[in-house]
Amino acid sequence: MRQKCRVWWPKQQQQLSWLDPPQSTPLFGWFLDSSPSSIDIVVAPISLSPDAVSLQSDLQEIVHSTNAKMSLRLQEKSTFSLLGYCSVDYSSYSPPNRSKLVDGLARMHDNMYPPNNQGSVGEASEWRCGCEKLDRPLEQCRRLSLSNGKWIQLSFNFHRHGSGGIYWIPKLHHIHWDGQVMQKCDVHVIMYEPPVFGSHHFSSNSWGGSEQLSMHNKRPSWFEELQKKEILPELDTVIFAINCAAAATEMVFEKSLAPRSSGRQLPTISMLCSIACYLIAFLLASVSTLVYLVLQFLHGLLLCSSQMLIHKIVASILEKTWKNIHIRTYQLLYWPVILRGGSSRLQSSVEYAHMAAMCKHSMWSIIVIDVLLGNALGFVLLHHTEAVCLFLLNFVHDITNNLLRAGCVWLMGVPAGFKLNTELAETLGMISLNAIQICSTLGFFVGFIFRIYIKMLALSGVMLGLTTSAALVRDTIIVATLHVSTLHRWISLLYSLQVQAFAALWRLFRGRKWNPLRKRFDSYDYNVEQHVVGSLLFTPLLLLLPTTSVFYIYFTILDTTTSFICILIEVAISVIHATPYVEIFLWAVAPRMFPSGIWFQIISGSKINLVDSSEVRCSTESCFSFANKQQRDVGLENSEPALVSILCSNFSDIGKIILPHYRKVFRGIFPVSNASSAYGILTGQRMPCTLQSDLPPTMPWMSISCREYWRLCFDALLSCITDCDCDG
Repeated sequence: MRQKCRVWWPKQQQQLSWLDPPQSTPLFGWFLDSSPSSIDIVVAPISLSPDAVSLQSDLQEIVHSTNAKMSLRLQEKSTFSLLGYCSVDYSSYSPPNRSKLVDGLARMHDNMYPPNNQGSVGEASEWRCGCEKLDRPLEQCRRLSLSNGKWIQLSFNFHRHGSGGIYWIPKLHHIHWDGQVMQKCDVHVIMYEPPVFGSHHFSSNSWGGSEQLSMHNKRPSWFEELQKKEILPELDTVIFAINCAAAATEMVFEKSLAPRSSGRQLPTISMLCSIACYLIAFLLASVSTLVYLVLQFLHGLLLCSSQMLIHKIVASILEKTWKNIHIRTYQLLYWPVILRGGSSRLQSSVEYAHMAAMCKHSMWSIIVIDVLLGNALGFVLLHHTEAVCLFLLNFVHDITNNLLRAGCVWLMGVPAGFKLNTELAETLGMISLNAIQICSTLGFFVGFIFRIYIKMLALSGVMLGLTTSAALVRDTIIVATLHVSTLHRWISLLYSLQVQAFAALWRLFRGRKWNPLRKRFDSYDYNVEQHVVGSLLFTPLLLLLPTTSVFYIYFTILDTTTSFICILIEVAISVIHATPYVEIFLWAVAPRMFPSGIWFQIISGSKINLVDSSEVRCSTESCFSFANKQQRDVGLENSEPALVSILCSNFSDIGKIILPHYRKVFRGIFPVSNASSAYGILTGQRMPCTLQSDLPPTMPWMSISCREYWRLCFDALLSCITDCDCDG
């Protein structure tokens, strides 16, 4: 069985014309042993000139230190090393003027690598296996790789695309693998665009698709057939290595293997930029320290009054407002700690760097959006305070008179033509009217602070954001409708007791009794006295039930409406806290940063006309199966690539980006079935008025000196500005 070899080649090293041939270069990357008959070779985009390599005597140490900085997940699978060497084959291109072209390229080759340079990279001397004799630093690394049993020798050759373009495709000369020299392999070259932080990366899974399928105990019939299929490459490890290629390239170049560009900016401009960065960091750190002082002062006041009764009452009444204030306070305290967390540019994987950047910038984006929305609401309220106060007073007056009072009077008469029990209806109606009148009188006495409340609502939005203002509105609605919820609880208690008594008497007539131990209904023989007493109680309960039901339904509608409004406000608060604003903005600007699966674009094949100039899209399994089938059918006798394809990535849509965050917030909410809801309403159970959603967690209170906090903010801002400047 022929060995299969897949070479994952950086795409930027391919698109060269014959007028601009590539240089012979060493190859760095990873050997991945996917299966006993399959080898994956991931080449990192490191293009080093022979002169730069020849000056390095510690190349082996540089490769070792680069591998040590890679992710442990990749180190467990493979080791970053010197893979092999790739030279240029000028004899593979056959245009009409082939002799002149080859002579010109040979002269270019002689100018680049003079013959009198003994031991140079361009020297024709080779080992018995066909490997070229390299310079001393590369030769030492080559001997180490051969001692580990892994080395690859490639050569560039011309390849003409169906559309007329010319590519330099690597051709396999031979591979040293576990002490054997393999020269005849089924080669598949897959070109990829090297991932760049802030631009794009690859992912073999769909975005947010971490759900695992449940396995059945009994294996289906297709499971045995799946075991007989050809083993596909370990794509997860390959994709992870490709995402680490950019970091490996940067680490190697940081060791002075490539000439660094310096002096691009004038000293004056560089000095002015540094002064501007320091000035911005100084001003923002000073403002943050001032906010820190105010928060520490308010925290001290709260600690002094925490044991007072009024503090506990206010905390219980304004529960949601208190919680949102705590969340925003901790966010304002801990933003420099989160912002200073390790630089994403130094991480080994572009995918990990992307995730870390999203986590680092999510909190401040939520604060900014929340404060901007709060300022928009706050300034509108401050500018139209009188109009808002007048509108709300008229609204409360209309609700009290036209809905509550008029509704109770309507229920005391003949509502919708139903004949109710007059005495019970008047009793329930008078109790309801007295409760409404008491709350209206209290509202009249506290009406003078209504304008102050509007200003407090506006200031809370300006300083702490829209979520705090919305939570304050929600708590205010709960307090303002306290009389409605109290009447609903009282009438629902009366209604539920009446329904339970009616159900118990109905079981008495049927000869059934509830068994609390076994939680079921058992047969039971009642005596004559019990039946007589049950009959005497059943009749008045049945006749009074419509009157109680009408009042219960009316106040249930009012209380459910209030609860629904409060739940909508809580949903809005949770959505503001959970929306990934940075990810949405980056998705709109650069959707390539959010990959969702991969596919392969087939370019062409060698020796056989696999495809025309048109491009073919195929999935992972079909692409590899297609390549292997063509190689088996034709029986290639050389190691030229039978299939050349480009690794492409699908992009995630906006729903896959947002839904995981919302699912995480609302994961504690369980959907209530219509049957259970209807049963709860019919039996007098009160519907919940709150939403058990997960809000951002709070952290321990920060108690450090102002100088230390200023230094923390200054260092975080300066490191962030410096990283952005370096990345740019």
